[in-house]
Amino acid sequence: MSKTSLREGQMIISLPESCLLTTDTVLRSYLGAYIAKWQPPPSPVLALCAFLVSEKHAGDRSPWKPYLEILPKAYTCPVCLEPEVVNLLPKPLKAKAREQRTHVQEFVSSSRDFFSSLQPLFSEAVESIFSYSALLWAWCTVNTRAVYRKRAPRQCFSAEPDTCALAPFLDLLNHSPDAQVKAAFNEETRCYEIRTAVSCGKHKEVLICYGPHDNHRLLLEYGFVSIRNPHACVYVSKDILVKYLPSTDKWMNQKISILEDHDFIENLTFGWDGPSWRLLTALKLLCLEAEELTCWKKVLIGEIISDTNEKTSLDIAQKICHYFIKESKAVLQKISHMKDEEVALINQLTLVETLWTEELKILQASAETLTSLQTAFT
Repeated sequence: MSKTSLREGQMIISLPESCLLTTDTVLRSYLGAYIAKWQPPPSPVLALCAFLVSEKHAGDRSPWKPYLEILPKAYTCPVCLEPEVVNLLPKPLKAKAREQRTHVQEFVSSSRDFFSSLQPLFSEAVESIFSYSALLWAWCTVNTRAVYRKRAPRQCFSAEPDTCALAPFLDLLNHSPDAQVKAAFNEETRCYEIRTAVSCGKHKEVLICYGPHDNHRLLLEYGFVSIRNPHACVYVSKDILVKYLPSTDKWMNQKISILEDHDFIENLTFGWDGPSWRLLTALKLLCLEAEELTCWKKVLIGEIISDTNEKTSLDIAQKICHYFIKESKAVLQKISHMKDEEVALINQLTLVETLWTEELKILQASAETLTSLQTAFT
């Protein structure tokens, strides 16, 4: 919260480079010599994770203790959710959540030999210090809280970009999709700075924007959902896209191939203002009659082929939208029952419930927009 009114362009935070936790910090530490000689070179993220776990294990002896103590004890990224909760996620997000879990598991398992090499630093067995849960916590800390700070490639690290820096205090600022700030490392002052892009009133919470992310991205990368997020949307997968199209259409495979070849099969969405242009365009192409198929290029650049094609594509979009509305309500009802039965999972279930509630609101808004568009053809 700001104690005074803030002008446009005014500094909110200026954090000296010495306060940033980066791979430079790790290399200057007791881990530096072990990283320098390890082959193949560890990734920058692995170095940061190893340092976080080591310092947390050091407890009162760690100079980073004040920062470590304000970090979350646990995270709510999908990789941290229980399997039965992950199963409740929307299908596109569920697939990404499982990919995230696989990535973290491989990250941990592929690093075991490196952690074993650190045994001389500890009296306890490194297996107990660098456990899966400890490394999961460290990975989530870096993934959810790091700011962008690019470093030049170094031989002691893998070719993976070295762009992560943990910034104490700065990462306590909450996200708002409407916040307007400028955040970057200032090479002249050697500080990571955040400045307002608009004025901010006295006693108002100072917020930052993590980027124009939809709620799937926010939950996957940061572990939360933003209410009334203007970037939120509901994704339409290929199987749902063709769900209400005639199965007798012998040109369907060719139409789908055209969409795939021209990158019109992904990122088809419903938003607060209705179906996206990409979704309607894909449906218009799929709804082309056999004699109209030669006009597919005109469809992809936004030309109207016929009133019949326009009406049919809107009708199909409305059917898809109502399918999702029905699905959302069913999942929300299931979550409600689970919250009564699975008390230990109530926080995780509430998070997923919030996501589905937001998606239901988006779909209901889209349904209204589609109804208005359909009236032009009645």
